[in-house]
Amino acid sequence: MAKPDIDDRFKKFGTVSFTSITKTNDFIDYLEKDQVMATKCKDCGETFFPPRADCYKCLSSNIEWVEVKGKGKLVSFSKLQYGPIGFEEDLPYSIALLNYGDYQVFGRIAKDVSEADIKIGMEMKTVANKLPNGQLNYVFTKA
Repeated sequence: MAKPDIDDRFKKFGTVSFTSITKTNDFIDYLEKDQVMATKCKDCGETFFPPRADCYKCLSSNIEWVEVKGKGKLVSFSKLQYGPIGFEEDLPYSIALLNYGDYQVFGRIAKDVSEADIKIGMEMKTVANKLPNGQLNYVFTKA
């Protein structure tokens, strides 16, 4: 499939997409294949999530895609009662930070994870998610 002149695939990300063009548009293609990806600098080894096209450490653009897989440990979470414009219908929802060792991932906890089950230090995994409106994102589920 030929890509359009303006690569705006990123408009498919999230409940409300505020960015349609980015140097990491391939992130969307991976989500469509049920893969959540980070980027890794081939020169210095730094891993980035959200994905980056350029390394801030060594200023290289020699980046490769790596899958966010396995289990991360829940570092922090918060239940949101108020959300930014466009997210009002999602409330309440929980956001969290998972530690994967070399990098951390910030995102939402899946709605099917009971609030009573959420504990700091618990193992979770990051999975691709298709929203009812056809948009894509990723969520954290129990490992």
